[in-house]
Amino acid sequence: MEEKLIMRLESAVARLESLSLSGGAASAAASGDDGPLDPSILAYEDLIRQYLGRVSAAAEKIGGLILDVTKVLQQAFAVQKDLLIQVKQTKKPDNAGLAEFLKPLHEVITKANALTEGRRSDFFNHLKSAVDSLSALAWIAYTGKECGMSMPIAHVEESWQMAEFYNNKILVEYKTKDPNHLEWAKALKELYLPGLRDYVKSFYPLGPVWSSTGKAVSAAPSKPKAPAAGAPAPPPPPSASLFSSETSQASSSRPKEGMAAVFQEINSGKPVTTGLRKVTDDMKTKNRADRTGIVGTHEKESRTSSPSFSKAGPPKLELQMGRKWAVENQIGKKDLVISDCDSKQSVYIFGCKDSVVQIQGKVNNITIDKCTKMGILFTDVVAACEIVNCNRVEVQCQGSAPTVSVDNTAGCQFYLSKDALGASITTAKSSEVNILVPASGPDGDWAEHALPEQFIHVFKDGRFETTPVSHSAGG
Repeated sequence: MEEKLIMRLESAVARLESLSLSGGAASAAASGDDGPLDPSILAYEDLIRQYLGRVSAAAEKIGGLILDVTKVLQQAFAVQKDLLIQVKQTKKPDNAGLAEFLKPLHEVITKANALTEGRRSDFFNHLKSAVDSLSALAWIAYTGKECGMSMPIAHVEESWQMAEFYNNKILVEYKTKDPNHLEWAKALKELYLPGLRDYVKSFYPLGPVWSSTGKAVSAAPSKPKAPAAGAPAPPPPPSASLFSSETSQASSSRPKEGMAAVFQEINSGKPVTTGLRKVTDDMKTKNRADRTGIVGTHEKESRTSSPSFSKAGPPKLELQMGRKWAVENQIGKKDLVISDCDSKQSVYIFGCKDSVVQIQGKVNNITIDKCTKMGILFTDVVAACEIVNCNRVEVQCQGSAPTVSVDNTAGCQFYLSKDALGASITTAKSSEVNILVPASGPDGDWAEHALPEQFIHVFKDGRFETTPVSHSAGG
């Protein structure tokens, strides 16, 4: 990379000498053409070409949504390059001016966030990995220790940690499937570590260097026309959260009271198995005459106190294409049953509330997405049980589960069987996650273990050491 940079610099010097001899240097500077000749801009172009080029090449081979999100990634890096050129021609703005200056980058990242909204895609991990990684570009908003952000190098590293949660899932899922997905995931990581991190370390370790004689920021760089007098005040000072993939959902999904009441009829003081209705032969898919391969959601229900239709869409419980069980928009259903499943099928539970789902048999993967006050009982899972964007859920594994992941969830009770005690449990951006394990005796109670939500980071011997904050003995 250093050899390439030297060649680019030599080319730039030759061009400058040519412009100077022809008298065109002044006009080139006036038009802003000298921006790309700056060593930091040349290095940024090399970063895009070398590291982002690898991500794009892998995405071209895969296509679809992965190519779409990669194009947004390219757009975001291109916008940051333009901003870096403008920084050198602009006076350091105040907080409101900085928010206005960075608006083009904010808009691109908002566009990227939209790709992860709505019904979960089969390539959700790819989308989240790319979208969450973009928060690293917020290093350009660093204005000093008082701004509330980590320093630029640390910010890039910390931002990638959010994305790596999903990036690692890609590496596991496609380890034996498709090398193009593995290449995409590895290239995405290297774009930030070492790519962007080393770039920031070399040129902007203390943040962007503004011009002392440049123009002042009065409007968004991409929109020359300033808003009319009397327009709403500009947004508050930018920070890392300005570019974060977090949405307003986080504030609206705070833990709510009443969880115990919802599960009272299920638990009766015991795990979720107790309150579930016994499955009779006529409830099983293989013995039903009304449908083939579909478990109905309109069984003989006399319940009128609970709504049976979600505003998000009609309730659904069906096997799609023989591979994926879809349980969607179920409200107040306490006896949903999936039977006759096999280890090649997955289960996707989305947008359900106040319901209980029982999964009989072994399945490949279980995903519980955007659900509230739910009970899920399953036997065995081959790959993983994932809980994402949920609020107050109880899940019990009766058999084995090698991997459990809890992401962006407030309130999760997960019961592990004796066969599942070796499970690898990953949590991210979640609170009130409790793991319950069976006692050693045959009639023993469940032992509850609260997973840490807070951590202490201490810089020692050239690196940060992280330890969880211990819960009090009586907590």
